[in-house]
Amino acid sequence: MSNADAALLIRGGWVVSGDPLIGTVKDTDVLVRDGTIREVGPGIEAPGAEVLDASGALVLPGLVDAHKHTWQSAVRHRCTDMDLMTYFGEMFGRLGPRYRPEDVYAGTLLGALSALDAGTTTLMDWSHVQNSPEHGDAAIRGLREAGGRAVFGHGWPLVDLPEWIMESSRPHTSDLRRIRAGLLADDDALVTLMLAGRGPELSTMDVTRADLAMARDLGIRTSIHMGSGRDFGAMAAIAQMNDAGLLGPDLTFVHCSENSDDELRMMADHGVGAAVAPQHEQGLPGIGHTPIDRLRGLGVTTGLSTDTETFGAADLFTQMKAALAATRSRVNIGESRFEDPPSAFSAGDAFHLATQGAADVLGLGDRVGSLTPGKAADIVLIRATDLNLYPVTDPVAAVVNAAHAGNVDTVLVAGVVRKRGGALVGVDLDRLRELAEESRRHILAT
Repeated sequence: MSNADAALLIRGGWVVSGDPLIGTVKDTDVLVRDGTIREVGPGIEAPGAEVLDASGALVLPGLVDAHKHTWQSAVRHRCTDMDLMTYFGEMFGRLGPRYRPEDVYAGTLLGALSALDAGTTTLMDWSHVQNSPEHGDAAIRGLREAGGRAVFGHGWPLVDLPEWIMESSRPHTSDLRRIRAGLLADDDALVTLMLAGRGPELSTMDVTRADLAMARDLGIRTSIHMGSGRDFGAMAAIAQMNDAGLLGPDLTFVHCSENSDDELRMMADHGVGAAVAPQHEQGLPGIGHTPIDRLRGLGVTTGLSTDTETFGAADLFTQMKAALAATRSRVNIGESRFEDPPSAFSAGDAFHLATQGAADVLGLGDRVGSLTPGKAADIVLIRATDLNLYPVTDPVAAVVNAAHAGNVDTVLVAGVVRKRGGALVGVDLDRLRELAEESRRHILAT
């Protein structure tokens, strides 16, 4: 399939739709036309359509990553053995000011293509390395070149860093307005815009109020890190924003590990979503236990994310496994806020967090997140015949507990095939590796 206007019939797969009205059904077809899912069901007739044989495959909605610092991908695993504060010092204090626009481009392109290769069709790029307008333009160029669906989160500079993150009185750079007026003016495009904000943990309340006012004036959503570690949690920034009347459904808060239950209730009351990254919250010392059980128990819309590849994996399969294990372990030792028994957090719940839940968190739930007719044709085929999955008895459990990026055979974004037969389409991997290696050498040079 060469373009989104052609018709494609995905024939005979085991469909894991993520849509409660369709469910999970064997030997089922998906008809794609004009970049949109038109029909899901057995025996669809579509004369003239290209037929993609999905027998022996699981057919899923594209995975959705609600928060990823994609710019850091060229220095992967640099911080795996660091704690949170050391990571901050390394990536933001020492290395961040060294980033050139070409480094942001290389890291963003590498991270976005790695996500696509792993079945992530929608990525929220949390890009707090806006050292110049050219840095932002480079990130957007990388996202567009990768070909996936993306939300570009415009953050702050890492030069003069203390002035931006220590009770900062500096308002968010007005370059956000330039990007909104020009590069990312179309909310129906594959790449759209979001504010990656600082909030009361890093800036004054007056600045928080002004930054949110700008984002709302521009008609875009805002994502803010909250409660990453005890010191930040003790600031009760969510409660501060609640008292200031700033909470609303256009907000996403990241991590929330050390925020109180009362603050999480405030999020639920105002429709604020949460993006969590359980591999990082469980493994990067200093963030705090992943709050998935508390968020869900208190009614907060929640989605998974991959955070930073300087610490963890690029794929959401890893995050689903970590989410299930971390939440079940908390239940097992009696610390969960769930009112239901441990089985209440199922493999299906973890899958939801990586699909419809994350789409809802990004304000894209009416567009992606499930194989629902009328939604964009962001679709993933996983080889169920691979030895780590075969024979499949429960497709959702197989995806959550055992699948990995190597099982991803085919990826469509808006009806366009971006991966086929286990290989990305039209990607010069040698060039990509050269870009990443040159950038890594520059960033880490002493």
